[in-house]
Amino acid sequence: MQMDNKKMAALCDEFWALGIIPVVALEDAGKAVALGEALITGGLPCAEITFRTQEAEGAIRRLSGAYPDLLIGAGTVLQLDQVQAAIDAGAKFIVAPGFDETVIEFCLKQAMPVIPGVVTPTEINMALKMGLHTLKFFPAEALSGVTTLKAIGAAYPHVHFIPTGGINPGNLKTYLEIPQVLACGGSWLVPKQLISSGKFSAIARLVKEAVSLVSQVRG
Repeated sequence: MQMDNKKMAALCDEFWALGIIPVVALEDAGKAVALGEALITGGLPCAEITFRTQEAEGAIRRLSGAYPDLLIGAGTVLQLDQVQAAIDAGAKFIVAPGFDETVIEFCLKQAMPVIPGVVTPTEINMALKMGLHTLKFFPAEALSGVTTLKAIGAAYPHVHFIPTGGINPGNLKTYLEIPQVLACGGSWLVPKQLISSGKFSAIARLVKEAVSLVSQVRG
């Protein structure tokens, strides 16, 4: 079973154009629509809703219903039932923190783009054997981020990476300057305290600032 290359290529084009994927842990699905509006207003019509909370499925469902064109993914996916829940709710891609062949195979059978997490060349080799060329690098900063990605990337020039973990406005540009980096996952754009307190205008400002940083690298 192989990835739908056309679907994945289109998704990768969107990631490249965005430069950042907001990584969101929502404690209240009722705030999803307002958050979506803030992301769109700020210039990043995308969200990776993580299954770190029980509200993930409901948040994805509300977002996909309110904003059909929003690029919504499901993150921190560890189990098959989470994959199915994400698909049923309207997710357009799946992100996993590690490399789980069972999860990957299930996604491929469902023609659902999946981006597993990798750390080592061995895991990259495993991904390539399954037809996957776009991979999450996690936890990026804890693994010497840019230095490690440049070293690994030299051996795998045809692989694209989405580094996530510890990325912030101070180091975003150094990651985006690596040609193989499609986009960076970032949670600093969507702090839990701002979401819980309903300060969505502040989130929109953070997003706009991030979009400006991306434009400095990619124009």
